Amino acid sequence: MQAVSEADAGAARPSRRRPRVRLRLINATISRGGALLLGALPFATVAAAYLIASAQRLAINPSDKLLPSPAQMWSAFFDLATVPDKRSGDLILWADTYASLVRLFAGVGVATLVALSLGVAIGFVPRVRAFLLPFVTVVCVIPPLALLPILFIALGLGETAKITLIAVGVAPVMVRDIANRVMELPPELVAKAQTLGGDSWTMVLRLVLPQVMPRLITCVRLALGPAWLFLIAAEAIASTEGLGYRIFLVRRYLSMDVILPYVGWITLLAVTTDWLLVRLSHVISPWAHPVQGK
Repeated sequence: MQAVSEADAGAARPSRRRPRVRLRLINATISRGGALLLGALPFATVAAAYLIASAQRLAINPSDKLLPSPAQMWSAFFDLATVPDKRSGDLILWADTYASLVRLFAGVGVATLVALSLGVAIGFVPRVRAFLLPFVTVVCVIPPLALLPILFIALGLGETAKITLIAVGVAPVMVRDIANRVMELPPELVAKAQTLGGDSWTMVLRLVLPQVMPRLITCVRLALGPAWLFLIAAEAIASTEGLGYRIFLVRRYLSMDVILPYVGWITLLAVTTDWLLVRLSHVISPWAHPVQGK
């Protein structure tokens, strides 16, 4: 019996040590420099892989267009940014950027207003919830790009159809997310507001909106990725200017020295917009962003 108990104890010892190893991985602390190094490592790996592949292809064929060198991409990008177009006289990069950003911000702005108004109404008013929530839930699963031909037929090929596609593409998900956030509000807060004499409109302004604003900004951040997708799709099909239009125009000539810088430029614009939204959330709702370590 003693031998059996010792064997059982020996078999149980490894199971006691394994959680400690796992907890060490979970609770490991990383310095700021280490975090920056780890964060930069994937970018450096992708850049190194591209440079090696580009150098090998250009060594075999200097006129290869598939993987242009950084110098070739910078030259093409610089020309688009500084050399006026011979036909229109515009600086192509800045004209495309302005056209795309106007469409993007207009579509996302409309979607944000719709999400805020309908989301609060659905989440806070039971009758509105019963009336609209099933409809919004169904609309959320409709692929927005499937509506693109319908929008072009109904609204034409102008700016209205492109902006509507962006708004329709991101608004339903935002509405449902905001409604869920409103429904998660503690009932005690609503009861206290009613006890203090607040009517429905006062509770929306003083109770619901402050609680919803951080989530609304998060919804906008999450919607930017799909919004860029719908914008580029609309510009590729029917447009005469814009970042998506330019990418699909030069692909006919295999101009990767233009396509890759444009993709990088779109990424930079998206990252900058996301950063500005994070800063806005900290300014509007600092209570929703507790300082780490305090």
